Amino acid sequence: MDGPTATATALLLGLLAHVASPLEVPLDLLEGLPQPPTITHQSPKDYIVDPRENIIVRCEAKGKPHPSFSWTRNGMHFDVDEDPKVAMKPHSGTLVIDISGGEKAEMYEGVYQCTARNEHGTAVSNNIAIRQSRSPLWSKERNQPIVVQEGVALVLECRPPAGLPPPIVFWMDNNFQKLSQSPRVSQGLNGDLYFSNVVPSDSRSDYICYARFPHTQTIQQKQPITVRVMNNGPAEDRRPTFLVPQGTTSSKMVLRGHVLEMECIAEGLPTPEVSWVKVSGELPHNRLSLLNFHKTLRITGVTEADAGQYRCTAKNRLGTIHHTITVNVKAAPYWIMAPNNLVLAPLENGQLICRASGNPKPAISWAMNGVPIHNVPHDPSRRVEDDTIMFTDVQSGSSAVYQCNASNDHGYLLANAFVNVLAEPPRVLTPPNKVYQVIRNKPAILDCSSFGSPLPKITWFKESRSSVLDGDPYTAHDNGTLEVRTAHSSNSGKYTCVARNSLGISENHVYLEVKEPTRILKQPEYKVVLRNRDVVFECKVTHDSSLMPTVTWLKDDDELPDDERFVVDVDSLTIKDVTESDAGTYTCIMNTTLDQDSASAKLTVVDVASEYPDPPSDLELTDHRSRSVQLTWTPGDDHNSPIKKFLIQYEDALHDHGKWHNLTEVPGTKTTAHLKLSPYVHYSFRVLALNSVGYSEPSQPSQQYKTNPAAPDENPAGVKATGTEHNNLVISWKPMTALQSNGPGLQYKVSWRQKNVDEWLSSTVANVSKFTVSGTPTFVPYEVQVQAVNKHGAGPEPGTVVGYSGEDLPVAAPDNVQVRVVNSTLADVHWDPVSAESLRGHLNGYKIYYWRERSLHKRNPHHSEQQILTFNGNKTHGKLPGLHPYSIYNLNVRVFNGRGDGPASSTKQFKTPEGVPGQPSFLRITKPSLDSLNLEWGPPAHPNGLLTGYTLKYQSVNSTNDLGPVEKLKLPPNETSMTLHNLKYSTRYKFYFSAETVKGQGPSISEEAVTVIDEAMASRQVDIATQGWFIGLMCAIALLILVLLIVCFIKRNKGGKYPVKEKEDAHADPEVQPMKEDDCTFGEYSDSEDHKPLKGSRTSSNGTVKRDDSDDSLVDYGDVGDPQFNEDGSFIGQYSGKKERDTAECIESSEAPSPINAMNSFV
Repeated sequence: MDGPTATATALLLGLLAHVASPLEVPLDLLEGLPQPPTITHQSPKDYIVDPRENIIVRCEAKGKPHPSFSWTRNGMHFDVDEDPKVAMKPHSGTLVIDISGGEKAEMYEGVYQCTARNEHGTAVSNNIAIRQSRSPLWSKERNQPIVVQEGVALVLECRPPAGLPPPIVFWMDNNFQKLSQSPRVSQGLNGDLYFSNVVPSDSRSDYICYARFPHTQTIQQKQPITVRVMNNGPAEDRRPTFLVPQGTTSSKMVLRGHVLEMECIAEGLPTPEVSWVKVSGELPHNRLSLLNFHKTLRITGVTEADAGQYRCTAKNRLGTIHHTITVNVKAAPYWIMAPNNLVLAPLENGQLICRASGNPKPAISWAMNGVPIHNVPHDPSRRVEDDTIMFTDVQSGSSAVYQCNASNDHGYLLANAFVNVLAEPPRVLTPPNKVYQVIRNKPAILDCSSFGSPLPKITWFKESRSSVLDGDPYTAHDNGTLEVRTAHSSNSGKYTCVARNSLGISENHVYLEVKEPTRILKQPEYKVVLRNRDVVFECKVTHDSSLMPTVTWLKDDDELPDDERFVVDVDSLTIKDVTESDAGTYTCIMNTTLDQDSASAKLTVVDVASEYPDPPSDLELTDHRSRSVQLTWTPGDDHNSPIKKFLIQYEDALHDHGKWHNLTEVPGTKTTAHLKLSPYVHYSFRVLALNSVGYSEPSQPSQQYKTNPAAPDENPAGVKATGTEHNNLVISWKPMTALQSNGPGLQYKVSWRQKNVDEWLSSTVANVSKFTVSGTPTFVPYEVQVQAVNKHGAGPEPGTVVGYSGEDLPVAAPDNVQVRVVNSTLADVHWDPVSAESLRGHLNGYKIYYWRERSLHKRNPHHSEQQILTFNGNKTHGKLPGLHPYSIYNLNVRVFNGRGDGPASSTKQFKTPEGVPGQPSFLRITKPSLDSLNLEWGPPAHPNGLLTGYTLKYQSVNSTNDLGPVEKLKLPPNETSMTLHNLKYSTRYKFYFSAETVKGQGPSISEEAVTVIDEAMASRQVDIATQGWFIGLMCAIALLILVLLIVCFIKRNKGGKYPVKEKEDAHADPEVQPMKEDDCTFGEYSDSEDHKPLKGSRTSSNGTVKRDDSDDSLVDYGDVGDPQFNEDGSFIGQYSGKKERDTAECIESSEAPSPINAMNSFV
């Protein structure tokens, strides 16, 4: 939905948020719902009417059904039908009083009040006081000429007639020209014209006061006043006195929010100057203005903080006078919380709050349907408590309009608020199937405005309604709006909002489309183009395919010139035949219906390629003065790049010959500079020009200009005063430069005095930056000054710096040192601070000296290394961390200043309690056997208390490093070894060993050990391997293999072949054909000359022979590649294989038999 209906829907989001919020029945969208009257427009409380025009008293109201209207006048019913001159507009309560027939408006003056009522309640307007505007004539008078002596004060009274509203007063002459005003002559707030003193030029016969009545737009004129100033000799000067106000004090009352105006007009000769201060605080400068030549102080938007005393001061050279004005701020009632309309369902609860403030505090009164609340029938569901009406279990038919009146001496507030008891099922007001479009990564707002009584609860679902949408990335607001904080493509889709209350349910579907952002990929770039050439600015963009961007080009933030030379394309701007006027900043703006992006670039047009500018020339000095000179020059060629600025530099040939310093810069459009100079300098000037390429070479120096010496303009900076010894004061400062000296013979006048002593002592020094005062008391405050002096006089009055003479060691120690042990490693120390007198310097802090006297453990009795802990500042307590448990400590506390430490306090001794022990000093595992290990250990180096025992934990570790279950043993504290039995043989174990005190278990030490293999198996293998028959067998096998190799070698040399059974050739060795595994025969061997590969081999593409992958490998037979040995070298590994073979049948092998295989064949 678009247009006014969409706007109304958006406004309802705020209206339908919560029962306690302002809630109105949306009559324009929900026809037929009842609503009590609400006043929508009314005339102001103080209504001044023009007697020449008809009187229109406004009163408009809404409600369902539409309300009827009636009026009261001066508290009595006003019958509109009785007066033919009074009519009420149709469907409105607005009165139209026709006085065009000559009736007087004053006949209809009075206090009017409008009432709007329907069957659900009555609303009333404010009391509208109608008064006729008045612009009376000035009374007839004859003004006698006023003759005054020159120099005296004069007041010309205006005294305009009282009008309604009051007139605006001003003074003019016969030619209707405003009279000139000044600090000497000014108009007061009452309209009178005040002269602080008169001069002969004040003589004239046309001082005329005018009064303009703004309501009737009429101006009344007072009779002209003639003033003649006599000159009977020179007037005597006199001190100021106040013409307005009178006396020395006065008071003024102002209302909160109004404008406060106070004036002080003084007379005297010479003319006094007036100034203002607030005695009781700061003036509110953001709301303050000084008018009428500082004679009038105006503060707008007065608040309670503006109350207090204000003092105006008038002074001239003969004296000063003061006047104090006490301002009291009162306040008409103003709202803290105005009552809001309330829509309730039957049996619901609610409240109307009418909270106002003011000075004096306003009284609150309630009415229902225009009748005071105490005069209406009792309703058990309604309870009035001061500024609140509470409703409990409201009933149908109890709708009404309640009036709250807050009033005090300065005004009143009247508010209408209805309580509308409705029972309505929910209605969703957002148009169905509305489509929301949003840019990716931007927030999306989906509306679900609704109405119902009781107030509906809103829930949101997406697509399948699997769950309520509330939580990241969704936020469900109280007014029914669903917010997607950062929209992504995945958030696109159909959304359903459901409104529920006890009377029904209503739902609506909306759709969210998340679009890709519009971004300029290639931005226009800065261009420098020759005149009459073409230039192209590119502006390429990416955007969502469903959004069509429109491109807009601007020049200097304005539309492009209407010139066919400017050609706008889809992604570029072309300017043909560029001229100088085309220079500027061009901005490309890409717009879609949802977003935009923009980029800018500058175009510079030149005749030829730019270069550095030529240096300026013809430097000339004019207007020579003691502290300034005028420098002019002629610019050089800018080489097609305009000069941006000129840099002026100077050389001081007297103090810093040969060095140039920057003095000032001026815009490139100027060729003159007014230079401020320092005394006692021999100036030479030069000028550099800057364009877009860079700076020019410097110009030739100007003629030398020498300034005369003068007294210094400033004093040294960085003045400090401090002591280096206990009986001195060192005054130091930053030396002044030759340029700052202003003349020859620079010296420093150093002055000092003890604080609160009247007499200053001083000494003058030169060529130094410090001065030492000896023989001072220890650490007392001094005031010091350093003033610059040269041969032409002294510098300005120097500022005073406060410093202290030297410090000495403190003479007192902190008292009442207390130690509180927090735990076994931390103690808290407290002490009383030392007095300032005994400190004898700046308090830098306190130091705690502490040392461990001994351990309470017998084996570690003594440790005396002293430690220091420093606490800066005025601390009176500190913590000592890192203490050793179960020990005796000593400590003392000392104060220290910049000189050093003071004496130590009395030594305090304290004990630390036991803590958990350290880890045992060692753990050794010895004497491994099949099922036991021996453990030895040492007690902890830091037992931190009395040991209560040891804890041993251990667990087995298998070949994959997996840990077995943990076993735990408790051991007495006096043991240092044990034997652990019932272990598994040939198994690795991990041990964890820790000590314990009463405070708990300490850190553990760990070790690993392995039990030995089965001893019987080991000894049997050793016996077999050392038997004589075993050695003989091994020799026979070796001899047999040797014989077979010799036979094969002989046959090969003869070129013969051995027929063998071909069974499996795929596993043959390419160099030595092995014995077949299945039948123990040899494979076929060939001695061909062409080096063909043997059967069972395969040839690669490059002619090399590769071995086929074997089906059998030593890997299948256990860890034979890494056998274990006994100490005598015999094998202790045991052969086992995955494939069963008859080793006896295959004893004739092409490889030497493995000792392991042979050994296992006999086992």
